[in-house]
Amino acid sequence: MVTKSSERILIANVLVSPAHYIGGQRVSSKKTFTVISPIDESVLGEVAAGGEKEVDEAVSAALKAYPEWAALGPKGRGVYLRRFADIVESRVEELAAVETASNGSLLESGRLRVMKRAAYNIRFFAEWAETLKGKSWESNGTQYSVLYQPSGVSALITPWNAPLMLTTWKVGPALAAGNTVVVKPPEWAPFTCSLLADCAEEAGLPAGVLNIVQGIGEEAGAALTQHSGISRISFTGSVETGRIIGKVAADRIVPASMELGGKSPLVVFADSDFEAAVKTALGQYDNAGQVCLAGTRILVEESIADKFLDAMKEGAKKIVLGDPRNIETDVGPLITREHFMRVQGFVERAKKQGATVAYGGKVSEKLGGLYFEPTLFVDIPEHAEILKEEVFGPVLTFQTFRTEEEAIEMANNTEYGLAATVFTGSAERAQRVRSAIIGGTVWINTFFARDLSAPFGGSKKSGIGREGGDFSFDFFCNIQTVAYKAGSFTS
Repeated sequence: MVTKSSERILIANVLVSPAHYIGGQRVSSKKTFTVISPIDESVLGEVAAGGEKEVDEAVSAALKAYPEWAALGPKGRGVYLRRFADIVESRVEELAAVETASNGSLLESGRLRVMKRAAYNIRFFAEWAETLKGKSWESNGTQYSVLYQPSGVSALITPWNAPLMLTTWKVGPALAAGNTVVVKPPEWAPFTCSLLADCAEEAGLPAGVLNIVQGIGEEAGAALTQHSGISRISFTGSVETGRIIGKVAADRIVPASMELGGKSPLVVFADSDFEAAVKTALGQYDNAGQVCLAGTRILVEESIADKFLDAMKEGAKKIVLGDPRNIETDVGPLITREHFMRVQGFVERAKKQGATVAYGGKVSEKLGGLYFEPTLFVDIPEHAEILKEEVFGPVLTFQTFRTEEEAIEMANNTEYGLAATVFTGSAERAQRVRSAIIGGTVWINTFFARDLSAPFGGSKKSGIGREGGDFSFDFFCNIQTVAYKAGSFTS
């Protein structure tokens, strides 16, 4: 049980608080939940489980801190946020180790890229806010200007597949905009968000500016989104949870931005850079396929399909499935036993519906546990569930097409629209296909290129809203239009 707010537990040789962070203080709860490491299914610790009481305390602290934080202006807030980013960056090794222990992501990737990106998210939006200029113009004798104003307290609900990076993706712009925040971390991997609170405290962020309430989604998450003190809701997660949050937001008339699931296509034409396309296709197994943007539906032009499939089979043999702490590992475990069973269920149902396993398709015989083999399905019936629903595991499907029109039709044959990847040697075809595919982001001859200036979000069931650059501030701010008669001032 968590009985004292000062208690810490040791994870990957790092001391981490299992308590909430509310109003600049560590706060315990009578209830706890257990966090398991996917690496070996060992218990990492008991974590404080918040509910209505803790959420109300956190929102109250955020509301109390809001006026002074908002009044600092972008430059004043930027001083704190740059220091915050610097401290996050200084703790990259610790953060990466704890996140790997928590969610099974590759340690080397966390050390070299993901944790540094978390720091960059904070720094980028702090700097962007300082340069954000609303439009000004004159029309019919009236001078107009558009101003960005803080909106209040933001509720930020984050996922488990990249918990720290995706938390700072929301925290960065929300705080830079002048809002205060309450974060509900993922219950399956909450520990790096707890360390983020330590970084904020070390950076001297005023008490109540950043609050973290841990807990189960149905309890802490529900209480947070329903709280009357919340002015914005930003959520990344499943479509099912998104529907629930959307209904709550609609009932309260609160703006909500939601990045939900994906079932993205990776379209390969015969004139592509073959080796680059194969490498990218195999790269969709990154993080054990637990990536919302993953191009899980591999669509290949018929004339090169056999060669491409053979290349994927050969490449799959070289993928190292193993302990994510080892530098030679390419793919680690699935996050929890519950999620493992979900992925396994998709695979078994696909087999029963007539799809053929080209490779993989089962738990690793060598490793056992939560280590599921990189899997590829071929000869898939059109009605098969595996072509329609997000698996969120190391499972890809392989289909062929003959014409550009057929490729586009297949790419769009899903209720999702988060992203798409297209490989072709023709600039003209790239433009045609790009404009016809429904997706929030379309990569051409590349994958996972992300510039924080660009809008990010999904179409159809993949979400509502866009974040990044000005788009983040369009969401987190109240946009005010000021109109006054030109020349009406005497001094």
